[in-house]
Amino acid sequence: MEKYDKLTYFCSRNWLQLQMADNYAEKFNNAIQNTNFSQLYKAEQEFIEQKAYQLKFSFQEIKQIIEIARDLRMWNEAPLIEIFPTHEAKKVVMRELKASYKTLKDKPNSYEDFTLKNVPTEQKYKFTTQDKKGFGLGLCPVASEKTRCCNLLTLDAVESCGFDCSYCSIQSFYKQNTITFDSGFADKLKNLDLDQNKTYHIGTGQASDSLMFGNREGILDALFLFARKNPNIILEFKTKSDNISYFLENDVPKNILCTWSLNTQTIIDNEEHLTASLAKRVASARKLADKGIKVGFHFHPIVEYEGYLDEYQEVYQSLQKTFISQEVALVSFGTLTFIKPVIKQLRAREFHSKITQIPMVDASGKSSYPDATKEEMFSHAYKSFEPWHKEVFFYLCMEEHEMWAKTFGYQYTTNNDFERAMLSHYAQKLDMEFLI
Repeated sequence: MEKYDKLTYFCSRNWLQLQMADNYAEKFNNAIQNTNFSQLYKAEQEFIEQKAYQLKFSFQEIKQIIEIARDLRMWNEAPLIEIFPTHEAKKVVMRELKASYKTLKDKPNSYEDFTLKNVPTEQKYKFTTQDKKGFGLGLCPVASEKTRCCNLLTLDAVESCGFDCSYCSIQSFYKQNTITFDSGFADKLKNLDLDQNKTYHIGTGQASDSLMFGNREGILDALFLFARKNPNIILEFKTKSDNISYFLENDVPKNILCTWSLNTQTIIDNEEHLTASLAKRVASARKLADKGIKVGFHFHPIVEYEGYLDEYQEVYQSLQKTFISQEVALVSFGTLTFIKPVIKQLRAREFHSKITQIPMVDASGKSSYPDATKEEMFSHAYKSFEPWHKEVFFYLCMEEHEMWAKTFGYQYTTNNDFERAMLSHYAQKLDMEFLI
């Protein structure tokens, strides 16, 4: 009888353990839904599952571990298996794992031993033309009263971009590698009714690169005609390309600005995939300046990494040697700023990037660098251009009001004040009348 009772006890206990294991298996499978678990290497998947069973991680803890494993692979750092704590207490394991992860995020990134992964060597995309309903000027997609904004208006001549910058938010809004043109764009642009007694600043580089597709579907023909018929607009083309042949071959209305988004070659090589090199971008700007077209430069994003200030300083100095201040309308500064859907999209990409490794903090509802880092990068940038301060319009993009005072030594009271100052300067630079 005693043996029977013992056998019953052990059988019951084993059955209970199996039942608990089955229940946890279901919990684990639920936890990995809508995560990047399937993108991890098989060995990492098995390791996480094993540790989850062993330490009985919660739903949220499993998600955090998967996110850490994914980030480590993206950052080209040591994999999760190598840094995972050996302690048997779950609380200690999670505390030490998070601490190791935070240490990596808080230190300046290094591209010294960084290797790219799954980055295309050529542009591969398909074109589609659609007759889109509705048309008009849109507000800058990141406009906010929480940050100082210039009230830029946007024309989405093209949707999606053929470049593959790792930090870009466009990939979250449009189908990647599908470039969409509006078949009715030219006609709609002709019929756009503007107040002729007001100066407008309009950009075409928000939903795509302004120049990389040239005059495909006649978009540059339409935009040049639009600029000629509306001398009260300042039309800005923003690009990371060197595709300027249309501008060299045609008369360019004087109310057109051509601006380049610039970065160090380190960032271009590792994060701005498929774009023109720094040298090609600057050479393109020089050719248009030689033709009398006013140019501008956007350092957005400035990215922190080991030795970044020295490398950016070289770019700033090179521009001042290549251009005179009378040829340059603007220089802007900005940095990495993300909303959650963009970060989620970046983590889903199967490539290496240091972008999500930055120490993110809340920045007016978004995620960005701590203020101390921003103060360092923006103060350094603005001071580096001191010889141009009187002739060129400088501004911060998407930054809180106080950041201006901390880095520029002044700030605008409202977005409208910022807009008026910008428009007045651009109008003077372009030799056109400024209409409030």
